[in-house]
Amino acid sequence: MSRGPAWLTGIGEAEVVGDLPASLTAVCYDSRRVETGCLFVAVPGATPRSRDGHEFIDKALAQGAAALVVQADHRPAWERLAESGRVPLVVVPDSRRALAPLSAAFHGWPARRLRVVGVTGTDGKTTTAHLVAAVLESAGRRCALLSSAELRSGGRARVNATHMTTLEAPEVQAFLTEALRAGDQWAVLEASSHGLALHRVDACEFDIAVFTTLGRDHLDFHGSLEEYRAAKGRLFRLLGEAADKGVRKTAVLNADDPASDYFRGLTAASVVTYGLEAPADVTARDVHAEGLAMSFELAGPFGAVPVKTRLAGQYNVYNCLAAAAAGLSQGLSVEEVGRGLESVSGVPGRMELIDAGQPFSVVVDIASTPQALANVLGVLRPACRGRLWAVFGCAGERDPGRRDGMGRVAGELADFVVLTNEDPRSEDPDAIIEAIAAGLRESGRREGDDFVRTPDRRQAIAYVFERADDGDVVLLAGKGSEQTMVFGEEHVLWDERVVARELLELRMQSH
Repeated sequence: MSRGPAWLTGIGEAEVVGDLPASLTAVCYDSRRVETGCLFVAVPGATPRSRDGHEFIDKALAQGAAALVVQADHRPAWERLAESGRVPLVVVPDSRRALAPLSAAFHGWPARRLRVVGVTGTDGKTTTAHLVAAVLESAGRRCALLSSAELRSGGRARVNATHMTTLEAPEVQAFLTEALRAGDQWAVLEASSHGLALHRVDACEFDIAVFTTLGRDHLDFHGSLEEYRAAKGRLFRLLGEAADKGVRKTAVLNADDPASDYFRGLTAASVVTYGLEAPADVTARDVHAEGLAMSFELAGPFGAVPVKTRLAGQYNVYNCLAAAAAGLSQGLSVEEVGRGLESVSGVPGRMELIDAGQPFSVVVDIASTPQALANVLGVLRPACRGRLWAVFGCAGERDPGRRDGMGRVAGELADFVVLTNEDPRSEDPDAIIEAIAAGLRESGRREGDDFVRTPDRRQAIAYVFERADDGDVVLLAGKGSEQTMVFGEEHVLWDERVVARELLELRMQSH
């Protein structure tokens, strides 16, 4: 490719048609956000239900796009433009892959001036990301955070209201730029399998890659467990492609998860392991539950320190160890790491207690996989003196294999279940609920005696609150800190924590 404008650097193989502008006002993949002087990147749909960005080329031009990036195998969509010379084009083999370096170049490659941690895994990503950020902050390293729960830069946090664990590349690169301007030195990013497979975190120049767990999930998108694992493996491959920033590139691996051997084979970076069962560099001794909290001794060749975390369950001990391993790999002291772990009082929408003075406990958690639901219910059972209630559904257009699995888990571990809506999207809500109910029946539960269906989520929560009694525990699972519920293409405002408080206050007034 001939030498072009600065924003074209790093894109790889490309054919340029016409004279490209020397500068841009923005890099966009959504035609609704195009502005005058913008580069519009026409990205194919990520799923069969997604729209293809090549369908919106004319709209992007009408709104002022100064140049287009198009995919070579979509020639019918852009050939007439190439022939007319109406707009300069950049023709690439994969426009989605090109989106990240284009976004990074537009922003001046911000990740090359930050130290960046990526966290991937089926469960535990969000909590681990928050813990890593806390550990770094405890040692005086100013740290930005981009998780499915919140975006934080310069010490200021805002809710992640996108329903996306990993944002699209232009938003990721804009966030990293924001973090730099706010004076942050590090950034911690959740790297979902979708985000990795769709190249959203390319050009993030990772210095540390953290793996939590691997279970069955998102097979509707990836097709097989092997492809799902390979998508997560891209984070460890990216370590080898990242810029040298004077820190030790490190892969942090869960020694108790067999998938770690696979990820170890994908990188030449240093490896630090953590775990509770297999030999590991970072481990925990004398692990004890203290209500909805945990205490343990963080231990390894670096020494030992007692830790009391306000996060519940053994799975959160694993998350603490992962974060500790990340911090220790960069030379932090075990005391700094311990202080960082203890500083985290909770993560939004993760085992979050809702207290309005009611005689029973209410917990909101994002748990949306069978293993995550089992983890949370397993933690709540010892804290329950009465009945353990679970209110949940399953998201539409997501791995349908979750549904009966979550039903079986709830049937085995909860006393009573209320099945309800959770982002059905374009799918039939009743069909989703029936798939979960099938799992409940497989576990020996009977409808009417052990579970009911109440599709309206507000009514489902109210149903349980009216029946819960002193000593009961109510789990509201699946939504966490999300800010909307999705029906078809409509996003309806919904904050589970706000709704729970409203309904609890109504109950308190009526009793």
